[in-house]
Amino acid sequence: MEVQITTIGALLGLLVAIILIIKKIHPAYSLILGAVIGGLVGGAGLTGTVDVMIDGSKSIMPAILRIITSGVLAGVLIKTGAAAKIADQIIKTLGERRALFALALSTMILTAVGVFVDVAVITVAPIALAIAKELGYPKMAILLAMIGGGKAGNIISPNPNTISAAENFGVDLSYLMAANLLPAIAGLIVTVIIAKFLAKKFKHEKIEELSSETENIELPSFFGAIIGPVVAILLLALRPIANIEIDPLIALPIGGIVGALVMGKAKNINEYITFGLSKMMPVAILLIGTGTVAGIIKASTLQQTTIMLLDAMNMPAFLLAPISGILMSAATASTTSGATIASATFAPTIIGVGVSPIAGAAMVHSGATVLDHLPHGSFFHATAGATNMNINSRLMLIPYECIVGLVMTVVSTVFWGIII
Repeated sequence: MEVQITTIGALLGLLVAIILIIKKIHPAYSLILGAVIGGLVGGAGLTGTVDVMIDGSKSIMPAILRIITSGVLAGVLIKTGAAAKIADQIIKTLGERRALFALALSTMILTAVGVFVDVAVITVAPIALAIAKELGYPKMAILLAMIGGGKAGNIISPNPNTISAAENFGVDLSYLMAANLLPAIAGLIVTVIIAKFLAKKFKHEKIEELSSETENIELPSFFGAIIGPVVAILLLALRPIANIEIDPLIALPIGGIVGALVMGKAKNINEYITFGLSKMMPVAILLIGTGTVAGIIKASTLQQTTIMLLDAMNMPAFLLAPISGILMSAATASTTSGATIASATFAPTIIGVGVSPIAGAAMVHSGATVLDHLPHGSFFHATAGATNMNINSRLMLIPYECIVGLVMTVVSTVFWGIII
């Protein structure tokens, strides 16, 4: 007999998980405990709850495997100084007059080629602080430029959030990366506009430069720095170009290894992949906890309830895709967890109401960027620390971040839900 969990149970489980995360309990355990409570309150019983949780975690294991192997490329980009070189070259090329645009674009490109968005911000931050100190920009402006650029890059990247959404909707990763290119460009534009507004609104403040992880590393050439991501993206693009399918599990590590070889760092490959794995393991563990909650929600009546609410408000059913991404990112304060739960839970329902898998994945993915920066997530604190920003100032930035994510979601929804 198939287990069915009530909407109230699923929502209560999510609420418990959110409260525990806010209370600084490890997110993975918070999600698991929330799933247990949601299943029990929702009427699944102890055995049924455990079965649903395990099924939910099993469903995202292919995505977790691909995420772990993507650590090879991420490790090479960070430890060789390639990420810092790419950011530095972009900023130097665009010059001081376009400094805010350069910061947003460099963070966007770093994230788009496979660097985690928080790591991308941390990488660019020392350069950003130096520029801000020289030109008199406030921290609010430079951090918004980096965060907005990172959000834009994240929806066109081979990062864990994209991998999870692609896997759950059954679409090719390269297609999903390309699907939100227009929303990403819109996000970049609105980021620069808001950053310039903040630069004028907030008075000049003293900027203290921070050291970067790669300050003692001799940076590679720009060609050497960019070759790894280029190889990975070209391999992923072979399917739409030549109908040759190379899985991200293969393409991303190959890109990292080729990059290390071209930069003359072959002897350090083991160090780089170990570092990359260390960055991916917390995400993989978090996603296991995320899978348990996804299983509970998927087995609940929450999907039907949401569709009934949309019908009652005379709203089109395709809005379930962006709304689910927004709500799940708010619950977890994470693009990865938000996109994973929303896509794993709602993909069959979204496709069932006539939305194509690629459209559904694109809208869910963009929606997951609207509220992924809330204070109960690590991104909020990591980005504040990257620029030595106090919590009150960091909280003031939240509405502007929401605008960037919302603009990308609206563009994606209009394009995929109305035009296409």
